[in-house]
Amino acid sequence: MLVTKPFLVTIDFYSDVSATVRGLQSVFQEQEMTENVHDSVGHGYLATFVGKNGRFAILRMHSHGLVTFDLQCLEGDDVAQVDNLLNALEKKLKALLDGNIQRIKRLPALIRGSDVDCYWPTADGRLMEYDIDEVVYEKDSAYQNIKILHSRQFGHILILNGDVNLAESDLPYTQAIMGSGKEHYAGKEVLILGGGDGGILHEAVKLKPKMITMLVIDGCRKHMRKTCGNVLDNLKGDCYEVLVQDCVPVLKKFAEQGRTFDYVINDLTAVPISTAPEEDSTWEFLRLILDLSIRVLRPGGKYFTQGNCVNLTDALSEYEKLLGRLSCKVDFSKEVVCVPSYMELWVFYTIWKK
Repeated sequence: MLVTKPFLVTIDFYSDVSATVRGLQSVFQEQEMTENVHDSVGHGYLATFVGKNGRFAILRMHSHGLVTFDLQCLEGDDVAQVDNLLNALEKKLKALLDGNIQRIKRLPALIRGSDVDCYWPTADGRLMEYDIDEVVYEKDSAYQNIKILHSRQFGHILILNGDVNLAESDLPYTQAIMGSGKEHYAGKEVLILGGGDGGILHEAVKLKPKMITMLVIDGCRKHMRKTCGNVLDNLKGDCYEVLVQDCVPVLKKFAEQGRTFDYVINDLTAVPISTAPEEDSTWEFLRLILDLSIRVLRPGGKYFTQGNCVNLTDALSEYEKLLGRLSCKVDFSKEVVCVPSYMELWVFYTIWKK
């Protein structure tokens, strides 16, 4: 396992870059690290330092006033020695640059090659470090890679094809995609597309619907119990039936048969990050699901689905344009909800026939 400890320094100007580099060399010599300094003419200096204990450091002094330093060390390295090195470097920089420093910032250590992967990106491309301490389950199904990881903060987290899908902490997600408590499900017929974590089904059966039909390709009834309860233990219950089938042919069959529902809840996929529908087949899949779902929606019925991160304004705008190009005219509203394990605000849509 490799640990990288970065820190950044922003300064007003360099009086003498080469002198600053030479002045810092004593810090590394005390640690018995050998150096190799490169003058990238007009673009500052790059220095690398190698220690006998496997430490490797990169010091970059940019001509525009930024100093970056990355220290790589192996698991089990002496933490006190590493901290002493960083403290000595910071002290020396302050002495050499004599009041020209605007800001010094040490970043948390980045850990690579560990048994448990703690880093997962948000939808808008920011890297998050989760407090994951265990791989609970991992398998490639016929359709996707499935991981369930344990977080001390969020409980079990379901990750599909590298995307954080849902954690046991994420009841706000389930409530939002069901209408945020504003709907009356009692005596109604409900169609759920996806939702293999079982959260929507678990919450929906509590509301005494007439019947729930759920179409899913993969389900996690064992390792997400705080989300699904025991509702996935059986594929049939008093008011629900789970069909382990591709939803597209089933939706087409329902449309041909004239079968309709009061609510359709689409938990298949988020709105794509790409804003080029001609280059991303997910957009065509979304349009197909939307068209078929609206066809099986009763007059006065509602279609619920997730959008994506609130920061992805272009992708969300493209989705709203798509709603205007369906075979049936629709109207929509949207709601923004904080989903705990996503660590970002998420958009949810309610759609109905005009």
